Amino acid sequence: MNLYFRLFLLRLRVRRGPRLSLWDEARTPFRVTLTDLDPLRHVNNGKYLSLLDLGRLDLMLRAGFWDALRDRGWFPVVAAQTITYKRSLTLGQRFDLRTRVLGVDERSVYLEQTFVRRGGVVARAVVQARFLRSGGGHVSPAELLDAVGGAPEDLALPAWVAAWASAVRISGDGS
Repeated sequence: MNLYFRLFLLRLRVRRGPRLSLWDEARTPFRVTLTDLDPLRHVNNGKYLSLLDLGRLDLMLRAGFWDALRDRGWFPVVAAQTITYKRSLTLGQRFDLRTRVLGVDERSVYLEQTFVRRGGVVARAVVQARFLRSGGGHVSPAELLDAVGGAPEDLALPAWVAAWASAVRISGDGS
């Protein structure tokens, strides 16, 4: 239920907030609530992953990209992700989730999402996203870039992200 409430608040804030380019960094503010906590009274590791979804949605909504996806019958899915935790978040603390596109390869789009509290990094994730068609099949990154009018010239996928994506890829035979 908490996630739906946050989704509702996000949609309201996006209507009043500034527009972004898909290539900008979205800063999505949050506050730790009781339902975010695990028995050790800090944000549960699974909750971070749910909040990542909201950060990506914030960027897509504010950039107008969500409407472009919906108009074409496309939708995003997470293909892989990795997250590193540095500090804990506890009840009542405010923090921002910063979301930005890292780059694109022949299969996917990669985003970096960083949880920040008082200027310090709490956790950082790298997410590999793919886009699917509601009628079946996947959308190529070239089609995505066409839909948004191209990418900045200096957008280059970091080598370590490309290596990570290759290392975690599951082949067609399931291995």
